Amino acid sequence: MQKKYASGSCLDEGRGYRVFSVVNVILLLIILFATAYPVYFVLIASISDPPKMVANYGLMWLPHFPLSLLSYKMVARHSLLLSGFGNTFFIVIVGVIINMVLTVLGAYLLSLKSSLLRRPIAYLILFTMYFSGGIVPNYLNIKSLGLMDTLWALILPGAISTYNMLIMRSSIANLPDGLMEAAKLDGASHLQRILNVVVPLTGATSAVLILYYAVGHWNAWFNASLYIQAPKRYPLQLVLRQVLILGEDSEMASGMDAGAELAAAMVIKYALIVVSTAPIMVLYPFLQKFFVKGVMVGSMKG
Repeated sequence: MQKKYASGSCLDEGRGYRVFSVVNVILLLIILFATAYPVYFVLIASISDPPKMVANYGLMWLPHFPLSLLSYKMVARHSLLLSGFGNTFFIVIVGVIINMVLTVLGAYLLSLKSSLLRRPIAYLILFTMYFSGGIVPNYLNIKSLGLMDTLWALILPGAISTYNMLIMRSSIANLPDGLMEAAKLDGASHLQRILNVVVPLTGATSAVLILYYAVGHWNAWFNASLYIQAPKRYPLQLVLRQVLILGEDSEMASGMDAGAELAAAMVIKYALIVVSTAPIMVLYPFLQKFFVKGVMVGSMKG
């Protein structure tokens, strides 16, 4: 009787596992569809024939033929597109460099067990994760520093992320103590320890944080809408906002009749979304393999 019960229990567990697997796969497929279809829709809509796109607007699985690159040609006409790309690339490159330098230095300081006032400083830094001055004090601060209408107003106020610094600190603290001690005995300064020990051994975490910072800079538009007045200094996402929300697409679709202009304006928006998100989507697969290793490296000691 005991053997029959045991075999029956195993059989029930096997059926339960199969049911769980089927339900799990179905739920994951639904989530995949809900997240991937909008991207797919924007892509095929951007290359669809504009008049047919307007006439048959709605859920679609294939682009409306004949395929057309008219929307991308019109996007290229936008006077602020090239300057928006240039401003955004400057913000991303310079911003990420400043972000990573300050993040590594701050994380290294907090990881030193012999650091003076390490715990009070850590609490003060942690405090900033939950409380901030607000929009008005930040605006007045930027104005008093003379950063208004400059790209530095989009870089310096967010020069370091407390959350990212804590991730890097965990990664540095997870390094074997013997490495730091050996470097110290060899006469290495703190800067030499950072460059020769910390940076090479935390490459996976650094790759993840670089992507976090880069995506944050690339997608940022709100601060630019507050601090930037000159259109030539607009980052790409603010240019995208001008077209999508404020409807400033007449420049790109100029020279058409009213019906064709309305049709073109719709596909132009999709094309501009593709153009503005393509660089990050291309970069992401190269850094994806570092995600789990980089973020979880400090979760366990040893």
